[in-house]
Amino acid sequence: MPHAWDVIIGLGFDLVSVARIAELLATDDTFVTRTFTASERDACADRGDRAQALAARLAAKEACLKALGTGWGPGVSFAQVEVVGGDGVQPRLRLSGGAAAQARALAVERWHVTLTHDGGFAAAAVIAEGREVSPPDD
Repeated sequence: MPHAWDVIIGLGFDLVSVARIAELLATDDTFVTRTFTASERDACADRGDRAQALAARLAAKEACLKALGTGWGPGVSFAQVEVVGGDGVQPRLRLSGGAAAQARALAVERWHVTLTHDGGFAAAAVIAEGREVSPPDD
């Protein structure tokens, strides 16, 4: 009889400078719309720590793409990885497009994500989890 257990399919980590995000917000009119979903933009729009909140979300997007083994490149984009939750609610990831297709191809069933910030940096760690099935016993 085959056996199944949870396995880590991918792991990603990323660190983002909050000052770099603040500079992009001030100088690049398309940065926010290219990088973040409408829901993410709305969630951060009125925050006093907007640059920090967006930096943490960008770190999670980068970490997710690393966990998928794709990095940022053809067929995947930051806007295809949405960080849902925050402000005391455990963050979750919602994928679309090429990022979702890659997750399906890898049989990712669950995402674990954590965000943090301190000393002018934001960081995120992401684990992609799935099931591994052993061959039937002979």
